[in-house]
Amino acid sequence: MSTLNPAEYLDALLTLPKLYGGSVSRDGKWAAWIWMGVGEAIDVYAAPTDGSASPIQLTQTSQNTYFISWLPSSDGVIVAQDNHGDERLRLFRVDLTQPNVLIPLTEESPNYYIRGGQLHPNGEWLIYAANANFQTGEEIEPTWIYRHDLQTGERKPITQPAKGAYYFPVLNSTGTHILYNRKDVHPAGYQLWLTDIEGNNDREIFSAGDDKKVYGSWLPDGKRLLIRAETETHFRVGVWSLENESIRWLIDDPNRYIESVHAPFGSDQIVISEVKEARLQSSLLDLTTGIETQLTLTHGNLQPIAPSASGEWVGKYYSAQQITDLVRFSPRDLNIQTFKSLTGVSTKTRIMSSDLAIAEDFRWQSVDGLQIQGWLYRTPHPAKGTIVYVHGGPTAHSEDALDDQIQFFVSQRFNVLDPNYRGSTGFSRMYTEAIKADGWGGREQEDIRAGIEALIAKGIAVEGKVGITGTSYGGYSSWHAITHFPLEIVSASAPICGMTDLVIDYETTRPDLRPYSAEMMGGTPNEMPQRYHERSPIHFVENIKGRLLIIQGLQDPNVTPENVSTVKKALDKAGIEYEMLVFDNEGHGIDRPENLRTLYTHLAAFFTQAFDGSA
Repeated sequence: MSTLNPAEYLDALLTLPKLYGGSVSRDGKWAAWIWMGVGEAIDVYAAPTDGSASPIQLTQTSQNTYFISWLPSSDGVIVAQDNHGDERLRLFRVDLTQPNVLIPLTEESPNYYIRGGQLHPNGEWLIYAANANFQTGEEIEPTWIYRHDLQTGERKPITQPAKGAYYFPVLNSTGTHILYNRKDVHPAGYQLWLTDIEGNNDREIFSAGDDKKVYGSWLPDGKRLLIRAETETHFRVGVWSLENESIRWLIDDPNRYIESVHAPFGSDQIVISEVKEARLQSSLLDLTTGIETQLTLTHGNLQPIAPSASGEWVGKYYSAQQITDLVRFSPRDLNIQTFKSLTGVSTKTRIMSSDLAIAEDFRWQSVDGLQIQGWLYRTPHPAKGTIVYVHGGPTAHSEDALDDQIQFFVSQRFNVLDPNYRGSTGFSRMYTEAIKADGWGGREQEDIRAGIEALIAKGIAVEGKVGITGTSYGGYSSWHAITHFPLEIVSASAPICGMTDLVIDYETTRPDLRPYSAEMMGGTPNEMPQRYHERSPIHFVENIKGRLLIIQGLQDPNVTPENVSTVKKALDKAGIEYEMLVFDNEGHGIDRPENLRTLYTHLAAFFTQAFDGSA
């Protein structure tokens, strides 16, 4: 492991540039991304794709700032900024020639949530979605699409769906049409809709079924759509034509898990991101010839983004022992030694590959015989105990990627299991959908329990010295474990922004997230009151025998602080001891380096004390 001492190692992890996103301008000359850990907040960076200059820091503020889109002219970006993690975004324009000059496009501290943000080719209209009625000034339940005139301030509602949904409207390159999704029919469904820029001829153009999902994106010509549609067994991929409203299917294979597809500017090839057993397998599919080229690495993951102006491609390269980087590469030569970093991240950290634990593929059987996969990280030292680190979502998956919290745990002499329980993506559609058979708090939690038992059976974990933590759904799983599993299976739990009362969570979360809860639980709290009650950890706090540390961001609009205030009353009434760690300037998850230092050191001390029986 690391040659750095513990204090130096923690400093290096906290200041490690953690890259998210990654987008290439239409002209292929620039790449943009966000870095967390470099400054006091998340910021947006850009670099020329030819490697001719060092990265430019486009934003530098005390608040988290996120990349949203490129300007059609490729000479600037739209970014969004919230207030201490409250997700009430304000949109800004930043020009490449004037970094750190944020030109406001929408108002400060809005009473609504914005989704997306694209500048029209005429330079005068901004397209986004918001759960707001700007005529009355009220926040509303549905998410409407607006055409915001930046000169006059007029915000014209282009579409007005009946129900809330989490989607990002996408404007085509010619500025004539807007693509978006609706969930008006069924909470599990996601139908594809299209409207013109005036809001005329708003219509559904593709549905795979009331309870099926369809995703779409524009091809560069602005006349065709790339569609990924759900079937009973898999996702299929096709091209839909605006001219004749017909679709041509490109991939329709039940043995493939196509997680995403996109069509970058500057190429006739589309990028296919397939996940096999939680491992990324990327490919390029030529729309003219139909030839698909697999991009296979001997080590690590490569996610192609778009070709650069020179013809080489820009992609994201990462693994548990490889700091996430944007690189320039040739699809004809995938030797990682030839990859050229655009970010220069290796010069910005003292962390080396040898300082990081490898992600081992670990398998076990659950209670019903279903095979479960996870990533096992082993400490090279005598282990103090084992920590189960549960990913959020639950519709997501953990992969072979660097996670600073996991690496810190390993450096503190803990083994770590990162399970991909049923409901996770990256295996099959049936595996992902399996969580809905029971709803949250069902057999996916038994998958986690079975993983702990498998570790104990193999001598990797020891009874009474297993803890659990995670954020969002990982926090919910942590609450479930400490209220349902025996002490020898889980002796300590540290839920981060986790749901405690699923009814309270449904009522207080963002409006566009409520359909997701209804989808996962088989209905709303009014429709499924018994299930919501049975699956809420708050009703089982009297079962807690182990140690409990509750962690919450007080600006969280997703899993709101009401989850904590409600469960505190139940814990106090039952006489259950617990610790609290709250952050005034955090939302759904803990992001700021100074807060992460507090969190990580507190977690390490908490699990150490729990495992050795200290007070």
